[in-house]
This record gives sequence, structure tokens and C-alpha cells, in this order.
Amino acid sequence: MLYELRSLKKTYGERTVLDIGELSLAAGKVLGILGPNGAGKTTLLEILAFLQVPTSGELQFNGKKVDFSNNGLIQLRRKVVIVGQHPILFTATVSKNLEFPLGIRKLPKVNREKIIEELLDLVGMRPFQNSRAHRLSGGETQRVAIARALACSPEVILFDEPTANVDVENQIAIERIIQEINREKGISVIFTTHDMVQASRLADDTIFLYDGKTTHSTYENIFSGLIEVTEEGRKYCLVQKQLTLGVQTHQSGPVRIFIDPTLVKITSNQSEVAAENTFCGRLIQLTDEQSRIRALVDVGIPLSVLIPKEQFKNMCLSPGEAVCLTCPAESIKII
Repeated sequence: MLYELRSLKKTYGERTVLDIGELSLAAGKVLGILGPNGAGKTTLLEILAFLQVPTSGELQFNGKKVDFSNNGLIQLRRKVVIVGQHPILFTATVSKNLEFPLGIRKLPKVNREKIIEELLDLVGMRPFQNSRAHRLSGGETQRVAIARALACSPEVILFDEPTANVDVENQIAIERIIQEINREKGISVIFTTHDMVQASRLADDTIFLYDGKTTHSTYENIFSGLIEVTEEGRKYCLVQKQLTLGVQTHQSGPVRIFIDPTLVKITSNQSEVAAENTFCGRLIQLTDEQSRIRALVDVGIPLSVLIPKEQFKNMCLSPGEAVCLTCPAESIKII
């Protein structure tokens, strides 16, 4: 196993930003860490890169416990590199930026030139090899930073929101590069994102992180809500001040509510609108996700529904169409 985490926590004062009971990450894959802003994704990535020390718990790398207190971290950091959201390049040329890590490794100059050309070809930046790095666009800078990270010959490369600050053209290029790094070079890739579609498109496996904890369900369909009680004693949750859901819970007042996208029912039959926890809205997006179709529906708030492909074939749904969603009791969880 590439990484194993046990009872791992990271705190700042009284604030816990990461609290992972047990997590195993396999080698040789593209792994996505999916979660909203503030979920702890970057902190987890920096611990995996041996740049942050966990407050407590254990981290293993390639079957060996990581000792954050000794000089062995230097060797580990040579095996794992991280490319941040806002990479900083030297003000020299693109080629010089890639030559630096090769020089640290004391490779002969003739070998350096060949490696630089190969890596720039991989990231599609060969025409810019003599350009000054500080004149590149955000997406071009990101691609050069990836090439520079690869010049270190890592076993693992970590990406923190790799396409968050780039245009569409560079996003497509960077996603292609991530896949090629893994398939052609056999490098394990771990990336963070808040984009569910990107995670499903790139990752072999996806970890969902919310409030510093891993969860087996996607963080989508998680909303703030307010539990209220009627005169008859029934409880309802006012979600985002838009939807009123009947709920069964002992809690009251402000809560976070999760609506499981695999259990929400979708239909174009308007006659079902009278049923409890049924809402009409407009289908705004359909996304193919291997064995399922993801439907995004605007019912005052955006709700995702995951539909098995076999079931979807008989539904005749199209974006822009009016639909109804039903949220059964088992689909609603107070978290």
C-alpha cells in the first residue's frame, strides 16, 4: 500500500482541521480527494508530501512508518513532489527551471537537455523552452511546474486543485497530462478538487472529505438547514431557506443535512408533486459517469441525482425539461 493513515489528526489550537480514523491509498493509481473549500484537502495533501507534521496518529509510506522527527524526511521528499495551486517559477527561462532539479541530482549536462526536451513535450511547452518563465500565463506556468516536478523523477506526484486557476484550454491539457503521467510513466497521482465531474473523469478512486473527515458518500447535496417543529409535533427541515423537508430526528435548530443522490427519485410525471418531500424543478445538466448518469436539477437549490444507466435508458430525460424529485426518508440524513 502506498499510504496508510491511522487515527491521524491535525489541529491548530482548539480547531481540528483533519481527523482521519483509517485510510489506505493504493500505489499506481490516479486518486482524487474531493471536497468543498475548508474540508481539509490541502492539509491532507501537505501531510502526504511530508511537509506538515500531524498532531497525532500514524502515517505509513510504502509499508514503513514515517518518522517526522528525523533526517529521513529528506529522502521521502525526493520520492514525493507536490504542485500547488499557485506554483512559483524562477525568473529564468523555462528550460532553466527544469534544469535546476536535474542539476541538484548531478546529471550530466548532455542528459539534462534530453530530459528537459522530453518533459516539455509531455506538457506541451516545448515551444516555450527559451521563454522567460515569469511571462507565462497561469495555465502555462502550471504546466511548466508539472514538468519541473517530473524532473525530480518522483514515485508520487500530488496536485492541489490543478485546474482551479486556468482557462478551459489549459484545463484540458493538464487533465491529459495527469492521465499520461500515470499511464505512461507509472507514477502514482493524487489530486484535490471540488469538481465532482472532474474527479469522476480522472480518478480511478475518489476519497470524499468533509469537515476534515472522510465519508463514503459524496459531499454533494450537503446543505445547511433549520429543524422546526409543527404544532402537531412533526419535524421539518428548512433547507437553504428554499425547501421544506419532512425529517425524522431528535435534533432541533441549525443542522447540516445530506440528501443521498443515489436514493433520490426523479420523474417527469407532474402528478406526483403532492407526495411528501417531492419538488418540481428543471433539469439543468446530465453527465455520463461510467455505470451511472448524474442529473443536476434546480428545485430552488441544485440537487444531484445518480441514476443507473439501465434505468436512465427508459426515462427519456433531457436538459431543460421540467421534472419532479422525491426524497424518501432513507435518503435524508442529519450530519
